[in-house]
Amino acid sequence: MSLLVNLLSVILISTNHGASGVGSDKVSLSVMEGDSVTLNTGVQTTRQQDIRCYYNGILIARINGDISKTCTDVQCNEGTERFRDRLKLDHQTGSLTIMNITNTHSGEYTLNIFSNSRNSEKIFNVTVHGVSAAERDEVKKNKGESVTFDPLVARTPNDVMTWYFNDIHIAEISGDLSEICTDVQCNKDTERFRDRLKLDHQTGSLTITNTTNTDSGLYKLQISINSSRFSISRVKRFNLIVIDVPESGLSSGAVAGIVVVVLLVFVAVAVIYYRHRRRHHKRNNDHADVPQSDNVADNNPPPNPDDVQEDDADNNPPPNPDDVQKDDADNNPPHDPDAILLEDIGHH
Repeated sequence: MSLLVNLLSVILISTNHGASGVGSDKVSLSVMEGDSVTLNTGVQTTRQQDIRCYYNGILIARINGDISKTCTDVQCNEGTERFRDRLKLDHQTGSLTIMNITNTHSGEYTLNIFSNSRNSEKIFNVTVHGVSAAERDEVKKNKGESVTFDPLVARTPNDVMTWYFNDIHIAEISGDLSEICTDVQCNKDTERFRDRLKLDHQTGSLTITNTTNTDSGLYKLQISINSSRFSISRVKRFNLIVIDVPESGLSSGAVAGIVVVVLLVFVAVAVIYYRHRRRHHKRNNDHADVPQSDNVADNNPPPNPDDVQEDDADNNPPPNPDDVQKDDADNNPPHDPDAILLEDIGHH
């Protein structure tokens, strides 16, 4: 349950019992754990009045002209310590305040006012809601960022909202515009947030712009809700941590531009690599389609003429002139002149 369960879920029911002379008011209200709640009697006490406060029928406080009969909590009832050190009784009005209320304090509170002229009774049905974990978490921001603390409650014109930073009063807003202030307007001794605080007059939320490391700390918002029948004092806490990021020396626009350029370069390199891979793959395929004869020619180049002549000279030395003449003489003996004449005569 969040603080969105508002401080003022209030239903007022008035019932008058004329016959008995007792007037009874009934009020229902919802509060949050940690709130301080004051239940008002609406009267000024006199020595003739006796005011008694009950919680679920158990006497928890009493104020009387006889001081010896004034008590709170265990002083009134030794059998219960539910409200130990949490009850405060106003001796002027008889109003009862429950401080730092918890969910164990939900229930019905009855104020009985006895006087010589008229007796009255006021009944308060109080429901206490827990604080969600999200509302207790730390708020982390990078240096230079803005942060907004939102009360998450519906503010009324009578509500007073006071902001503190490490218990230093830094901002306040109320129904009286003259009481609205921020930073040095609230506290002349501090200029920590000069021109960096913005207070929303509608919601009471506080914004800090251009945060620095010195803004880290505990922020408290005290909300005071007042009515004729009761008042509620609520405290909300925000723990801010400002993280110091390395200085780049560049604006956010420049950084964004650099990122875009890097991405474009990366894409261009990827395209070039892809095209290179495609050309290399195509070249390998073309080599695979070349005919075998071409491969043989590539692997077996034509012989060098000089090498051929040298090999022929080694294998076929030039003939010996004497041997040539001898062979010719053996194969072609010299012609006999007479034989030539006889052959010629025979043909003729």
